Amino acid sequence: MAKDTKERILMAALEMFSQKGYEGTNIRELAASLGLVKSGVYKHFESKEAIWNALLDRMIRYYGERFGSPEHLPPVPDSLDGLVEMTMRLVEFTVRDEKVVMTRKLLSIEQYRDERARMLATKHFLTGLTEMFTHIFFGMMDKGLLRRDDPKMLAFAYTAPISALIHLCDREPDKTREAMKQVEAFSRHFIRNYGIGEKRDEMVQK
Repeated sequence: MAKDTKERILMAALEMFSQKGYEGTNIRELAASLGLVKSGVYKHFESKEAIWNALLDRMIRYYGERFGSPEHLPPVPDSLDGLVEMTMRLVEFTVRDEKVVMTRKLLSIEQYRDERARMLATKHFLTGLTEMFTHIFFGMMDKGLLRRDDPKMLAFAYTAPISALIHLCDREPDKTREAMKQVEAFSRHFIRNYGIGEKRDEMVQK
């Protein structure tokens, strides 16, 4: 029961932090949204800061296990179509999963206040994606699927526009379907320029 209550508190905090920011979130209001009093929240977390840090810890694990991290790298695709499919699967997850969307919003709000939020925002919006796709592109080059180039530079060039489209989905959810089409079109454009083999030739001819 105590574990369930802690989870409920963290989920309610995620929603409030993503909407109001850390400073705008009031523990009394948080408790009331769960049918608790303040002491009921403090029974599980000693302070708002403790809730904040526990929430970040939880979402780092959640994101890493489902999207990817240095400890949970996705397998290198075995085909050029596999790169497109993997890209679309990852983007679909990150724009549709409610917890991930709220986490991205709270990091966007709090990155200018909180040092840990700033570091996580940099990792999840930029460096983490670049590192993941550096690994993927290096592996695809070894498999003879991509022409030899600097995998880190390719990863940066590949992930930057995709990341921008993900943030567009956060700001304007009604454009999500259009953004997803743009991501797929961009992924196939990338293959036409850097892919090797029959599939690349088919795409060039289209």
